This record gives sequence, C-alpha cells and structure tokens, in this order.
Amino acid sequence: MVASVKPRNDRQERIASLASLPAFFDLKGKSVLVAGGSDGAAWKAELLAAAGAEVHVYCPMDELSGAFQETLDHFVHHDTFWRAAYFKSFALAIGDCKTEEEARCFHDHAVAAGVPVNVIDKPTFCQFKFGSIVNRSPVVIGISTDGAAPILGQAIRRRIETLLPQSLKAWALLAQAIRAHVTDALTSVQRRNFWERFVDRAFAGEEPDADAVPALITEADRIRSNANPAGHVTLVGAGPGDAELLTLKAVRALQAADVILFDDLVSGEVLELARREAKRMLVGKRGGRESCRQEDINATMLAFAKAGKRVVRLKSGDPMIFGRAGEEIAHLDRENIPVDVIPGITAASAMASCLGISLTHRDHAQSVRFITGHSRHGRLPADVDWASVADPHTTTVFYMAGRTASLIADRLIAGGLQPSTPAVIMSDVSRATQRQWHGSLVNLAVGMKEVGYENPVLIAVGNAVSARQNTTANAYGLAENPTGAIGAISPKNSRLLNDHWSVTAFG
Repeated sequence: MVASVKPRNDRQERIASLASLPAFFDLKGKSVLVAGGSDGAAWKAELLAAAGAEVHVYCPMDELSGAFQETLDHFVHHDTFWRAAYFKSFALAIGDCKTEEEARCFHDHAVAAGVPVNVIDKPTFCQFKFGSIVNRSPVVIGISTDGAAPILGQAIRRRIETLLPQSLKAWALLAQAIRAHVTDALTSVQRRNFWERFVDRAFAGEEPDADAVPALITEADRIRSNANPAGHVTLVGAGPGDAELLTLKAVRALQAADVILFDDLVSGEVLELARREAKRMLVGKRGGRESCRQEDINATMLAFAKAGKRVVRLKSGDPMIFGRAGEEIAHLDRENIPVDVIPGITAASAMASCLGISLTHRDHAQSVRFITGHSRHGRLPADVDWASVADPHTTTVFYMAGRTASLIADRLIAGGLQPSTPAVIMSDVSRATQRQWHGSLVNLAVGMKEVGYENPVLIAVGNAVSARQNTTANAYGLAENPTGAIGAISPKNSRLLNDHWSVTAFG
C-alpha cells in the first residue's frame, strides 16, 4: 500500500555560481575619468555620458581618434595625460593603455584611490566590465560572458532585442509615474496582482495611450476596494525534462507564480526558470514509492488560491496527457477558483523528436495511440481492447509501462500483432541520462532489462518507429542481432541520430 505523503516545501535557496556579479552604477551627476583617445575609449565615454555622468577625458588633442574628436563636445576634455593625483576626484576610472606596464600603473593608482577601474581590453586590470547592452531605458539589460566570448554576448543581445517590444520603454516610464501610488494604496499581494496585469499589457507590444496614468490609478483603487482578491491556478506542462522545450507562456507563468506545486519528474533545469521568491512544494506521485495523495494536492492548491496566490501546478509532460488535470480542474471549478492550462510537450512527442521519426509516417502508420501502462492499482488497465490496439497500421505509445512491458508484449501478440513488430524503449526522454533500446515486440522484456526500471519509461510499438532507425543502422553498418535489438543508445543529443549515435550495449 502506498503511503500518504503531504506536499513538502522544497524551495531551493542556493544560486548557481556566477563568474561575476551583475551590478548597475548610478552615474547621474557624477564625474568619471577616461584616459586615452582611441575609438574604444570614445565608445566607453559615450556610454558613460548616456548614463548621466560628467566625463573627463585626459588625452592630448593630437592623440584623439577622429571618432573621439567628433563627439568631444559631449565631454570635458583635458589636453594632457592622466596623473595619479586626478583619481580621487572621480567615481570611476576607464583607461586606454597601450602597454601592460601602463595598464598596471593606471590600475594600481585607481585602486589606491578607492576608485573602481576598467582598463580597456586588459581583463587582468579590470575591477568591472562593460557587457553588451539592450537599451529600453529605464529598462537596461546588461549581458556578460566574463570576457570569454564577446561575439556570443552580442548574439544574445540580438536575440533579446527581438523579444522585447520597443514600446517597453514607454511602459517602464509609465511604471515610474504610478509606482508611488500603487505602493501606498495596495498590499503586497494586491501589488503583485496589479503589476502582473501591467506586465501582460506591456508585453503585448502596444504603446500606452495618453490616458494610461489615470486609468491605471483607477485600476489600482479598484483592486484596493476588493478586500478578498481571488487567487488563480495555472496548470503548466513542464515537458519531458529539457528546459529548452518549455513554451514561452510556461516560462512567463513560472516567473509570475507565488507558489509552485511540482511533480517529482520535473527537472531542476525547469525549476531554475521560476521566480526565485516563489514557494516551491514537491507533490510528486511515483508508482511504488511514497507519494502525495491527490486529495492533498487538491487541498493545497485550493488553500493557496483562496489566500489570493498565483499558483502554478507544474506537471511533467503535458497536463492533459495522463496528468490527472481533469480531476484537479473539476475540484477547482467546484470551488469557483479560476484555472487555466498551458500545454507542454508530452513525452511521446519528445521521443519522436529525439529519434527523428514520425509517429504517423504515412508509409507505416495512419494513426497514433497513447495508452497508460498501468492502472491506479499498478497493473495493466483491465478495460483495454487489445485486439483493437494490435493494429499494424497504428503507432502505439505506452506511458509508465516499464514494469508491465512483458505483459504488453504478450497482449499485443495475442491480439494479432506480429512478434517481429519494431519496438523502442526510452527512459528519461530528452535528459542527459536518456537511454534507449531498439528491437522487436517479442523482446520487450530483454529491452527493459537493458534500459532499467529506475527512471520513467516510454514504450513505442509499430512499424513507424523503425523507419529511420533502419536507414541509420545501415549507414553505420549496424546490423540487427538475433534478438532484433540494435542496442541501448544513450545520446544527450540524439535528436540528430545521423550525426550522433552512441551504441553502449547490445541486447
């Protein structure tokens, strides 16, 4: 009998190691020293001036680059070289030094004066660095690769530029205008609800209109008048494990959540994308292991939602595929709690992608079925029509089927499916620990011994699952062995099998 386990707080406090600390200097009205006259120094001087600093440039006129001379009116120019006595008057010091000896001298004098220092293109003498910048000021995003790959930083900046609407600047300015009123008028929970709605509108890409400030103040006052704000539950599909397979909408929900109730199979990579302040509670259910009762999960969701929290119920794969989403939605509906669903990539789709196969390859399968490999009692479901499932023109994927694999093979063969029908077993789909076996239906039990029972398993049966495998095996000179198994394959990047197959065992 499986024990009842209450949801537990599994909040992760630790932050992964940082190569450097991202920080932002407030330079408005402050004086900054720039020594040198190259194009690089000119660019740094422009950045500093854009941040509100009074930039003092120390360099003889005849050593200033053409670019620097064109912008010199924006700075205070000193027609001389820098001196040690100058540092104590400045908030930052930027040096354009030609030699290691000069760089060390510049750095040491700045440090002695207690002034943060950056020597251009000489990381050893930099207490801080300039990264790539996405400018939607007052929203400013800095990107650093710790000097390892500046081109990569620029590429990341271009990606972010495409994601952030230009109107974000106007919305940020609007937030500044109303922030004091919202802070004074609303409680912490009410403020979070207000700002989440604000963010949704900001990312819609539309410019705020002229009446936006009074309209938002009215909205804040309306929220204040509602003494018992309703919470909200979102069922989010976490996919099979690879965080890059999450939808953008799922990431936004994770970053807006107050509470996250997550399944045992949700990967740490996915949880890393969540808002760090969110309470995280493990509510895992695993066959044959201590698990939370569904009633406890329902009660926990309800309690947090009635307290006005934004609750994310984070489910491995897709919530609507063997995820008990229907039971949870029905429970919340009975209590009049708003609930919505963000779909995720179900494990069968991820498996097909990893293998590079079509589950409905038109030469082999005209339909696909998803069937649970065990009932609530841990056995095969009693109401499966195995004669119907044993259709040679259908691809059938069995979820949670590791311990019933041999019974599935027996039922399908008894239903009329050929023992030589291709089959695939995969565990930990899309994860670094992914493992897979290719063979024939009759040898599923052999395959399960190779793949193991420790991790979640999918079994796919049908002619479509071998369509690409046969081509790839021939290309690599891998012939089927007498059991029909090509082998247990454990690639991290098996999405591109033609490029990367790692045969680790033969069954």
